[in-house]
Amino acid sequence: MTVGRTLLRSMLVAAALVCGLQASQADEWLATSSLIGQSKYGANFQHYDYVNPNAPKGGTLNSVELGTFDSFNPFIARGTPAAGLNYQGGLLYQSLMAKSLDEGSVNHPEIAEAYKYPADFSSATYRLDPRARWHDGQPITVDDVVWSFNFLKKESPQFNHYFANVTDAVAVSDREVEFRFNQKGNRELPLIMADVVVLPKHWWEGTDASGKKRDITKPSLEIPLGSGPYKIESFKPGSEVVWRRVPDFWAADLGINVGRNNIDVRRYTYILDDNAAWQAFTKGGYEDIHSENSARLWMTRYNFPALGAGDVIKQEFKATSLASMQGFIMNTRRAKFQDRRVREALGYAFDFETLNRTQSFGLNTRANSYFMGSDLASSGLPQGKELEILNQYKDKLPAELFSKEFKPPVFDSPQAERQNLRKAIDLFAAAGWKIQNGQMTNEKSGEPFTIEILGYDQGAETTVNPFVTMLRKIGVTASFRIVDTSQYIARLNDFDYDMITSRLSQSDSPGNEQREYWSSKAADTPGSRNYSGIKNPVVDALVERVIFATDRDDLLAATHALDRVLLWNFYLVPQFTRSVVWLAYWDKFGIPENQPTYLGPDLDSWWIDPKKEAALAAKYKGLN
Repeated sequence: MTVGRTLLRSMLVAAALVCGLQASQADEWLATSSLIGQSKYGANFQHYDYVNPNAPKGGTLNSVELGTFDSFNPFIARGTPAAGLNYQGGLLYQSLMAKSLDEGSVNHPEIAEAYKYPADFSSATYRLDPRARWHDGQPITVDDVVWSFNFLKKESPQFNHYFANVTDAVAVSDREVEFRFNQKGNRELPLIMADVVVLPKHWWEGTDASGKKRDITKPSLEIPLGSGPYKIESFKPGSEVVWRRVPDFWAADLGINVGRNNIDVRRYTYILDDNAAWQAFTKGGYEDIHSENSARLWMTRYNFPALGAGDVIKQEFKATSLASMQGFIMNTRRAKFQDRRVREALGYAFDFETLNRTQSFGLNTRANSYFMGSDLASSGLPQGKELEILNQYKDKLPAELFSKEFKPPVFDSPQAERQNLRKAIDLFAAAGWKIQNGQMTNEKSGEPFTIEILGYDQGAETTVNPFVTMLRKIGVTASFRIVDTSQYIARLNDFDYDMITSRLSQSDSPGNEQREYWSSKAADTPGSRNYSGIKNPVVDALVERVIFATDRDDLLAATHALDRVLLWNFYLVPQFTRSVVWLAYWDKFGIPENQPTYLGPDLDSWWIDPKKEAALAAKYKGLN
C-alpha cells in the first residue's frame, strides 16, 4: 500500500448507516459504506479478516459446466455467455465498487476509491482510483464509466430497471463522474451506482482483427479486453474456456483482492450430460470442486473410491445470508395461469413433507416467504405500519391476506392428501375447470389443462416428478422437459415456458432490483427476472414504496407488505430452502481456517497446495 493511498484512506469516512445513507454525511467522500450498519472494516480496509494475505499463487482449478456457450458478451439477452462471465462482469470486468463477501449491503473500493452524495440524495459522484488500468495498459477513465452506464441502462435487461431513476452520467472532472437522479429521497440509490460495471469504450468502439467494427449489442466470440484479475487465455468454441491470472493486475493490493484470486489457471470444460459431469468429478482432472444442491444425493452418492481414500473431502459450510425462495414459477403470460384460483390450486398438489422425509433426509425447510431468513419476511397477520400500507389497496387485494397467516398446504397424513387435492379441485371448479374423463378441462373451451415444466438439470426430477404425479391425481397433465443449457437460457430470456423451477435470491436491503423481479415493465422486457410475468398495479406501487423507504422501519413495513401480496397471489408454488452450502473437493487446496458465513465459502480465497496437487497427479496418473 502506497503512502498516498494510506493518507487517502485516513481521510475517508466510513458510512455508519441504519437503512440507507445518512443526510448528515452529505458531500463527504466515503469509501467503505453500508446500508444497514457500520462495516466492521471501517475506512482503513486492508483485506477481509478471513483470508490468508500471504496465500501463494499458482496451480490450476478445473471446473465443469453443463451445456455449451456461444458468446463472451454477458450483458445482453442474446447468446449464452461463457463460464467466468456474468452480467456483473465475472472474472474479466470490475465495478465502481465491490460488494462485500462477509457483510450484507456493504461496498468496498474497486475502480472508484470514494463517492459522495448531496443531502437530498438527488445524485451521486464517484471518484476513480488514478491507478485503474485496462489489461492493455490504458487508464480507466470517466468516459469509460459514462459510456458503460449508457450502454447498460439501454441494453442490459438486469441494469435497465436497476437504473430506472438515473437520468444521466456526467463527467465532472478527469477523475469524477456524477450520476443524476430524477427523484429525490432514495437513500439507497447513491450506493447502488457502485454496481456500474465499467467496460473499455476504446476497445468496443474499435475494430477486430479483420477490420470489422465491434458491436457490443451482439454476441461475440472475440476475446474481449477487461480490467479484472483474469483474462481469457484460450477457448474451444462451445466446449472449453481457459482463464489465466493477470500477473500485473492493477488492483491486486486493494482490500477486496488481498489474499484472493490465488489460482493461476481456471479451466472450464463443458459437458452436456449431468451424469457424465458427475463421473468426471469422481475420476478427477475435470472438476476439482463440486457444489451439491440435492439433499438426497448429498447423503447417498458420495461413496466413490477417491472419497473413501481421503483424496476427496466432503464438507458443509454455513451461509447466514437470507435463505432463498425456491419454487415452481408459473408464467402468467399464459392464459391458463392468469386466474389466481388456478395458481392457488396447483399449490395444493405439492407434497413437501413426504418429499423432504423420503428424498431429502429431512434436511430442507419449507419456503414460506420471498425474504426468508431475516426480519424482512412477513409473518402472522399484517399490523401497524404494514397494515396501514396494505389498507390503501384493500379493495384490490385478496380478503384472506388480512385475516389469515400465509402457510403453504401441509401433507402430514393420508387424510391431508385427500383434503388438499379436494381443495385443489374445488378451486379449479370455481375458476371454470372440471374433471372430464379423468382430465381437468375448461368448461367453456373444452381445453385440457396441461403444464410443461422446463428444466436443464436431470437431477431436478427428484423434486419435479412427485409434483407431476400428484397433479395427475387432479386431472392435470404435467411433463418435465429437459433441454440443454443454451436452449434453456434462450427460452428463459424469451419467457417461452409454462413453468420453471428457480431460486429467487434477495439481499437484506431490498431496493431497485425489485423492479426487475416484479414490475409490470420488467414483465415485457426479454431477459428480465420477472419470470412470473407479474403485471399487478399494487405490486408496482409496493415496489416503489420499498425503493423509497425513509428508514429501516419503513423498509421493513413496505417489504412485509410486498412479500405478503406476492405470496397471496400465488405466483409460484413454494418448494424449500436451506442455510448451508455443500461442497466436495479434491484435496489439493489450502483453505483459510475461517470461511465467511454470510454468503458461504469464498472459493477465491482458496489456493493450490503444490505438494498436494503433485501427489494427486502421481496417484491418479495425470490429474491436474
